[in-house]
Amino acid sequence: MSNGWSWWVIVLVTVNIAGCVWLLFVNRTAKVKEGEKGTSTGHSYDGIEELNNPLPAWWTWLFVGTIAFAVGYLALYPGMGNYPGFLGWTSTGQYQQEIDTAQARYGPIFAAYLQQPIPELIGDPHAIEIGSRLFANNCAQCHGSDARGGPGFPNLTDDDWLYGGAPEMVVTTITGGRNGTMPPFGPAIGGEAGAANVAQYVLSLSGREHDAEMAAAGAETFKTICSACHGPDGKGNQIIGSPNLTDDIWLHGGRASDIENRALNGITSKMPAHGDILGEEKIHLVAAYVLSLSANREDETDE
Repeated sequence: MSNGWSWWVIVLVTVNIAGCVWLLFVNRTAKVKEGEKGTSTGHSYDGIEELNNPLPAWWTWLFVGTIAFAVGYLALYPGMGNYPGFLGWTSTGQYQQEIDTAQARYGPIFAAYLQQPIPELIGDPHAIEIGSRLFANNCAQCHGSDARGGPGFPNLTDDDWLYGGAPEMVVTTITGGRNGTMPPFGPAIGGEAGAANVAQYVLSLSGREHDAEMAAAGAETFKTICSACHGPDGKGNQIIGSPNLTDDIWLHGGRASDIENRALNGITSKMPAHGDILGEEKIHLVAAYVLSLSANREDETDE
């Protein structure tokens, strides 16, 4: 805070406190007797006349107490511009103290789990419970509380992985984040007509209803331009996060119009890095929880 704003706050607070003191001082006396002329406020109703008496003593002292508390608080804690307060308290310092306390208490637990391989943790209900709470606090905002995602946010329960579902790849994704970009190919694929043909071909790859004539026209364009990332068979490439187009799972919508729009205009997706937010030990548990979701779903399917 600049010195100018600091003094503005100091003057404003001081004037307010001084004003409260002045109001109490000037209203401490001048008690009037009922029935005396010129002593009422002029407000009368149903035989009851409102007088201009000062506050009761207990109420006055209550105000005095609040003023004394305000002065004491501002002396001990920040509140008067840049003055730090006698105690030197700061919100960041309080936050760090609580973080250090939590680390001292829970750090050994996280460290112990870090020594266990993620496949083992998947079968540990206590580890998965901790991972689920970390997920709820840090990941559910995008992937949903049930981790099933939504448009633009991957479903983490279906065992479909853009960058691979091995434990080390999931850890890498959470730690460093991901930046997925499909560039626009409008002119290269022949504009809207070419995009429509490519979309029909892409629909055919997953066995969906499509226009066979348009799909045949789009096949050559796909092999010439799109196969560089998605592969000649359309199964994608996990090294660069290119999606598999044959599994009928669509991150940004699977309608023909959605596919056409992406082919024409491209699209960019970003998952922020959580390495500095969670740290290695917590990421280890979150990865175990995420992998447990697809593992549990496979078990349910097998049954």
